[in-house]
Amino acid sequence: MDRMHPNEGGSQQRRSRPQKSHSCVGPGLPFQKSERTADTPTSLRNSQLNRSSPKSGLSAGVRTVHVGTQKRSLLTICHYEKPPFLGSCADMPTAMLADVSRYQARRAASDIALEFEGAQTTFMALDLASNRVANGLIASGINPQSRIAILDKNSDTFFEVLLGTAKANAVLVPINARLTVAEISFILRDANAEVLFLGEAFAAMASELRGEPLKEVVMLNADYRKWRDAQPSTDPELKSLPDDVCLQMYTSGTTGHPKGVQLTNNNLGLSSPNIFDSWGNWTAKDVLLMAMPQFHVAGAGTGIMALLAGIKTIIFREFVPLQVLKAIEHSRVRLAFLVPAMIGALMSEKAIESTDTSSLRRIIYGASAIAPELLKRALQTFKDTGFVQVYGLTETSGIITALSPEDHVSANSQIMTSCGRAIPGVELRIVDLVGSTLAARQVGEVVCRTTKNMKGYWNRDAETAKTLRGGWLHTGDAGYLDEEGYLFIEDRIKDMIVSGGENVYPAEIEKVLIGHPDVGDIAVFGVPDERWGEAVKALVVLRNGGTADAAEILLYARKYLAGYKIPKSVDFVSQLPRNATGKILKRELREPYWQGYARRVG
Repeated sequence: MDRMHPNEGGSQQRRSRPQKSHSCVGPGLPFQKSERTADTPTSLRNSQLNRSSPKSGLSAGVRTVHVGTQKRSLLTICHYEKPPFLGSCADMPTAMLADVSRYQARRAASDIALEFEGAQTTFMALDLASNRVANGLIASGINPQSRIAILDKNSDTFFEVLLGTAKANAVLVPINARLTVAEISFILRDANAEVLFLGEAFAAMASELRGEPLKEVVMLNADYRKWRDAQPSTDPELKSLPDDVCLQMYTSGTTGHPKGVQLTNNNLGLSSPNIFDSWGNWTAKDVLLMAMPQFHVAGAGTGIMALLAGIKTIIFREFVPLQVLKAIEHSRVRLAFLVPAMIGALMSEKAIESTDTSSLRRIIYGASAIAPELLKRALQTFKDTGFVQVYGLTETSGIITALSPEDHVSANSQIMTSCGRAIPGVELRIVDLVGSTLAARQVGEVVCRTTKNMKGYWNRDAETAKTLRGGWLHTGDAGYLDEEGYLFIEDRIKDMIVSGGENVYPAEIEKVLIGHPDVGDIAVFGVPDERWGEAVKALVVLRNGGTADAAEILLYARKYLAGYKIPKSVDFVSQLPRNATGKILKRELREPYWQGYARRVG
């Protein structure tokens, strides 16, 4: 998983109305009052609401659950008001992705929608261009729900193709621009893509990628413009349904072959009355900086939200810190979605000291964990900016929790280590191995119920059934909820190390070791050990000028960690492998140590 119409051969997940259960509920969902749950066939007694938070408009209670002769305390959370950082809603009269440019072309035809390498595109021009793309696809024999792939670095053309594909009621498959030819070919075959829009930077791959299942390859250069402009600009007006798939985004494959995540019009929630709440009340006066890759749910999703809000989006083909800083100052950028590595890179630029960033009112960050020290420095550097941390997955169409700007300046420092609380329309629970709800501060798997949950994995019914159970999406993340509904992520369940019978979460160790002044980057994972089953191993990238050795790193760890969590070995490397969103590829790091073993756990 990456940290957002019945098809022909694809996975279909029918969501029956699940029974109510006790959970963390984001604004927009009713308080769950059922006295029974589908997950634990128990009777609930002595219900009592015993905690409230006027600041957050949230109430919490602990219910005593009798399971046979045992008692358990279950956490019940209810957000009954908007948290204070949430703003007003957009008035979007449709739930279809295809209608976004139609809506803005009527509302603000001459306003700038996109800016890319000096060229500007109005909402009307974007709408007409997407009409031409749609008509070109239809003329090529593309049927509704056919898969259309795009492989390119960031550009304004992406949104023409995205909206044009939606208007043809086809499904866009954005492909990670950092993959190898073999990996790209796998996705094209897996998706059964019929058309590939191929960026000019990837022209050398064209001959290797042509052939089945592709019927046509359109190069994104002058050939594309010629192809597009030969089509009529009239709207094809094909009907699409809320349950029609509009995006198929492939997971990064950090634990194996990537899976195609099917996202429907309804999953995007474009007509939700709360859609802009967690994004910080975006208005048409805002200017968005887009440096996140468009093949990732954070990039595509942020761009769609900006179009829906009528915001000008400045698109960067690639993230170049100095160019981004210049754009913030010269274009008075007000909004940006960045991963922590991008934030760190901006602050490492000497130009940051002389750049006027006062226009930047929101930095939304996520997709990977942020080091506490980095966040502290960022808050000091961008003094005029409100920070919003978000957490979500490709499978949840993007974000499901948000940590508000107010939380970032809270006197409670522990809150800043959380992912925030459920956004409107999202329920969260923490469950054990058998699916029973756990009490506050007990670590288990994070599961969520929301209309944002994917339709299913393309052509992977077994994987879909494993992930979507009883209306709840199992994230594969280990974490806990506190008494006020804040979500704390401990680690990926698959990354958990079992050493001597103890569960060890690498992320906890990484958060400690990154605090050492000589440590610039860190990865912790399990390696085979005859005595303990698995042993904790750390790979360290030293900062420039750093001189710490393994003994010093281990001595530092002993100050903050229990003995069984301390790495048994520390190695030093020049860099760590990461995917496009900054996540460390733990599978690549583990693999050399586990060769020859039938299992990849101890």
